[in-house]
Amino acid sequence: MLKIRLSRFGKKKKPTYRLIVSEHTKDTQGKALEYLGHYDPHTKVIEVKKDRILDWISKGAQPSPTVHNLLVDQNVIEAEKVVASKSKKKNKGEEDKPVEPVAKLDAEKLEAPKDEPKKKEVKEETKKEEKVDRVNTVDIGQKEKKEKPSIDSGQEKKETKE
Repeated sequence: MLKIRLSRFGKKKKPTYRLIVSEHTKDTQGKALEYLGHYDPHTKVIEVKKDRILDWISKGAQPSPTVHNLLVDQNVIEAEKVVASKSKKKNKGEEDKPVEPVAKLDAEKLEAPKDEPKKKEVKEETKKEEKVDRVNTVDIGQKEKKEKPSIDSGQEKKETKE
């Protein structure tokens, strides 16, 4: 199958493209059947051989999506533009999420300050519980040191938690 597509050439970081006709299985850098024009994306200059492009399309050559959109811009062919790039893959959870209207999001932001003090109190309680759990796990791993009672006072020294 013949394709009309872009072949990159030019300097590093300053590409220019040739419109070529070639077999779809061949590399774009290899030998092309015919050069049909060129495209400079920096200056947006497109030069095409309209009669040759229409001739190849009549013979069955298919333009790539990007070339199709360029030809539509240049009024070489009359059709609607096609999507030239593929969208990114979505995560499994993101596919089913409906998009919420902006009005609902604004209303939720206005209500959020009323609920914040309650959330902070709950967060402080959970932080205290987490700290207690951490202290207990450290104490379990260390050997307990027994302190001898002092001879003078007869009172036992109290152990302090670190």
